[in-house]
Amino acid sequence: MAETAYCVKCKEKRDMDGPKEVPMKGKGGTSRRAMTGTCPKCGTKMFKILGKAK
Repeated sequence: MAETAYCVKCKEKRDMDGPKEVPMKGKGGTSRRAMTGTCPKCGTKMFKILGKAK
């Protein structure tokens, strides 16, 4: 599954290289889902906040 995120350096949406789901701190001590990876063109770290698990 290719996960698309916004690259702040290229200023474009791209598919991440090596996407990995990571936990992120949320309000009230909860944990939110997020996806992290790298931009295939410039190598900058990309980050995307995901919705709730179904």
